[in-house]
Amino acid sequence: MPICIECRHPVKTLWREGGGGKSGGHNIRLTVCKNCGRFCDKYVEHDFVVMFIDLVLIKPQVYRHLLHNTLMKDKDEFAPSIIRLGILLLLFDVYLTWARIERGQSASVPDPDSPGVSHASANFGRLAQQPIVFQYMFFLLLCTLSTIAFHGSIRFLTSSRLSPLALLGILPRYSRPNSVSTALLVSSSTKLFPILMVIWEYDVPAAARSLGWAVVANNVEALKILLDCGYGTAALLATAGAVSRWAMGRAVLWAAGLEGVDAGSGATEVAEDGRAFMAMLAYLRDWAGRLAVG
Repeated sequence: MPICIECRHPVKTLWREGGGGKSGGHNIRLTVCKNCGRFCDKYVEHDFVVMFIDLVLIKPQVYRHLLHNTLMKDKDEFAPSIIRLGILLLLFDVYLTWARIERGQSASVPDPDSPGVSHASANFGRLAQQPIVFQYMFFLLLCTLSTIAFHGSIRFLTSSRLSPLALLGILPRYSRPNSVSTALLVSSSTKLFPILMVIWEYDVPAAARSLGWAVVANNVEALKILLDCGYGTAALLATAGAVSRWAMGRAVLWAAGLEGVDAGSGATEVAEDGRAFMAMLAYLRDWAGRLAVG
């Protein structure tokens, strides 16, 4: 049953068809919620661009529209649009991971046979000398396994009978695991921002880190709305998923002999994140100044 995106009150219908006009068309009239007095779902009349902007702004109403009123299936099946979105996000993740690891190593690929080159750098040099299809398949496997670990860990914690959260009474068992994955995919749509590289050139590693923080914030909001839990529990689930993704990525890199690639100290990563955040603020300030000047 659909819900009101403002107060989450169950409703029978989100809209009804009005009378036809002289042109023979029909008008759609939004249903007013009897509980809060507002439109049950205003996004019925909004296009995808508006919904995407509100997703970026982490508005809970758009998440309720997508997760409860649009994408939910009676038998907990994936909507075709969600499958396409998942594939698209995976392909973008492959590109970002590949670019981050390659640029994180060096501007030029190291010679694996030169003296003084570490074991991981030598293996990465050999990987870089392989055909482009082989390299792409390696990073596709890396991102696929990392994504499976991310979704699998959160699905286990929310939907499994053996979940420690359910056994401890922290979170009631949620019987629709595919809906959990749907929420995670929808909230990860900010990963599509790298498409802006077609227009502007920017630092890929810094952009990947910034996108990572944005995706985590959206994941927390989506889990909170779907599971009707607190921010603490949603943050715990998102953290568990992020740790599982990181561990799987480390395991794949270790199996390929690249255990030292794309790894750094925690202090270095925090400092880089801080510099990336300050650089982003400076860019936004300059952009706002140019916009004000006209």
